[in-house]
Amino acid sequence: MAFQTYSLFVLSIIMISFGHVENRLNLLQLQNDIDQLKADFNSSHSDVADGGPIFTERLSSWTERNEKRIILSQIISMYLKMLENTDRSKAHVRNISEELHTLKESLSDGSKKIEDLKDLTKLQMSDLKIQRKAVNELFIVLQKLGDTSSSPKRKRSQFQRLCKC
Repeated sequence: MAFQTYSLFVLSIIMISFGHVENRLNLLQLQNDIDQLKADFNSSHSDVADGGPIFTERLSSWTERNEKRIILSQIISMYLKMLENTDRSKAHVRNISEELHTLKESLSDGSKKIEDLKDLTKLQMSDLKIQRKAVNELFIVLQKLGDTSSSPKRKRSQFQRLCKC
């Protein structure tokens, strides 16, 4: 029960976030497939509840649509990776995999952003050449940060000046 509810919840969030509920994925049709997958993984085992959820807690801190695309593309990748090691001859595994692949394609920009973040963590900031490049880019980075952080305030204050409420 927990795996089914959890899986439906995550898939629902993914689909609602991107407006694909009617067009691409019918969660009710997938419910039976998820029930079968639950049986395959013996997800009614008592240890499933240990440590709390693995995906849904992370989703709560990603609030903007573009942010959600990033985290959801990674979650879908993890589901696909998990399903790679299952019996692909089973129809329910194929159905779920196909739907997840369709979603993954629609989130390709999120996957690219994940790769960018991973690449950033690999930079050797102790390398003198990297440090030099970083220093040369510092002003531009700060300008970008200023542009993104001040624009919502500027729009609001302009609206308040225009509005004679």
